[in-house]
Amino acid sequence: MIDAGALELRSQMDAGTLGAEEVMAETLARIAAVNGQVNAIVSLRDPDELMAEARAADTRPPAGWLHGIPIAVKDLANAAGLPTSMGSPLFKGQIAAQDDIAVARMRAAGAIVIGKTNTPEFGLGSHSFNPVFGVTRNPYDTSRSAGGSSGGAGAALATGMLSVADGSDMMGSLRNPAAWNNVYGMRPSWGLVPSEPQGDSFLHQLATNGPMARNPRDLAALLDTMAGGDPRQPHGFALPPVLPRLQARSEGLRLGWLGDWGGALPMEAGILDICDHALRQMEGLGVAVDVLNAPFDRDAIWSSWITLRSWSVACGLGPIHADTALRDGLKDTAIWEIERGLALSAMQVNEASTLRSQWFRAAATLFDTYDVLALPSAQMWPFDADIDWPREVAGQGMDTYHRWMEVVIAASLLGLPVVNVPVGFGGGHDLPMGLQLIGRRGSDAKLLQLAAAWHDATGWPDQRRPTLT
Repeated sequence: MIDAGALELRSQMDAGTLGAEEVMAETLARIAAVNGQVNAIVSLRDPDELMAEARAADTRPPAGWLHGIPIAVKDLANAAGLPTSMGSPLFKGQIAAQDDIAVARMRAAGAIVIGKTNTPEFGLGSHSFNPVFGVTRNPYDTSRSAGGSSGGAGAALATGMLSVADGSDMMGSLRNPAAWNNVYGMRPSWGLVPSEPQGDSFLHQLATNGPMARNPRDLAALLDTMAGGDPRQPHGFALPPVLPRLQARSEGLRLGWLGDWGGALPMEAGILDICDHALRQMEGLGVAVDVLNAPFDRDAIWSSWITLRSWSVACGLGPIHADTALRDGLKDTAIWEIERGLALSAMQVNEASTLRSQWFRAAATLFDTYDVLALPSAQMWPFDADIDWPREVAGQGMDTYHRWMEVVIAASLLGLPVVNVPVGFGGGHDLPMGLQLIGRRGSDAKLLQLAAAWHDATGWPDQRRPTLT
C-alpha cells in the first residue's frame, strides 16, 4: 500500500478505500522493519501519538492533498515540537518552537509530521553522517553512502518509509542522494521555494529548499505545496501550479549534453556510459540530443563557487565559530569552510560574483538553443559509508571535502532549476546513478514534464526497489 506514491494514496483515501490510520500503521511497521539498517529517519515521534493523530485525521474533511500522509522533515529545518539538531552536538535535543515556512505549508496541506530525516552536520558535505545520529546507509548496499545532505530523505523514499520528502540543496543535496537512492529530487529555480526570513535576504543565493519523491507527479505536487514567495523576502517569486501542467512531454525538446565538461571533470568508470545510454533512450522519446563542448571555463566556475560558498557558510556559522566555548563542537571541515570565508575581502566576493554573472550570460545563450542541459548527477558511484569523504575520483586527487561533487555547481551557482532522474544501475557494484536535467530559470514545469515522460517510459524506482528484509 505505502509503496504507492503520495498522489495515489490521496486518490485511494478520497475514494474511501484507504484511511490515514491504515497508512500510518503500515508506515510505522515499515520504519520498524528497515530503518535500523539504513538510519534514515531520526527523532521519530511516539507511535501511539502518531496513530491517534492519524485516527483524528480520518474524522475530519481533508485539509489538502497531503491530508493524513506521513512526512519526515530534513533535520536542518524546524518542525514545531520536534528536535532540530542539524546533526550537531551543539544543538542536540533543541526543540523547535515553530515550523519553518516549507514545513508549515506541508502541515497546512494536511501532512502528519512523524519525525526528521538524517543529514550531515549543518548540511555540509554530500555524505549524511553526524555525531548525533550516526551515518545513513544506502538501501541498495548498506556498506555504501546514501549521499547528502538530504541522504536521510533519499533513503527513506527508496525504502518506502516515506512517499514524498522535503530537502534542501546548496551543492547537490537534492540531486546526489536522489541519484544514489534511485528516486527523483528537484532543486527548484532559486527564489521559488522560500527559506527563512532571517539574517541577510539580498546577497546569498546559493541554497534552496525543494522536493523529493519516487515519481515526478508527486515531485510536482510537493513543489506546488512548498512554492510561492514570502513577502518578507525580496527575491521570491511564484509560478502557476506545476501539477496541472504535467502532461508528459518530450517530443521536440532539444537537449545539450555536457558530459564531463570537455574532459575537465574526472568521472568514475561507467557513469558517462550509463548517462549516454539514458540519452539514447530519450532520443527514442523524441528528444534531440547534441553533445556540447564545455561552455565556460571550469576553473572560473569553481573559483566563483568556492568563494561564494565559503562566504555564505561563514556568514551563517560565523557566530558559533566566534564563541570559543562552541568552536570545538564544530567538525574540521566546517571550521575550514568558516575560516576560509572569514578571510575573504569584499573585493574577492565581488570578483566571484562577477565570474558568476559571466557564466550566467553564457548559459543564457545556450538556452536560446536548448530547452535542457544535462550532466551526470555525481562523478562517482556511492562510496564506502565509513569514510568521511572521498580523497580521489578516477585516480585524481580531491583538494577539498566537496570537490568530488563539482559536477553539480554549474547549475547551483546560477540558481537554475534541476531535476535528478534515475538512469539505472552499474559501476561494478550494481548501484544507482542519476542524470541532472537543467533548465533556464523559471522553467521548472518544462523540466518536470520531461521527467514525467522519462518516468512513464522507464519507471526505475518501481523497477528496482531495495531488497532489505
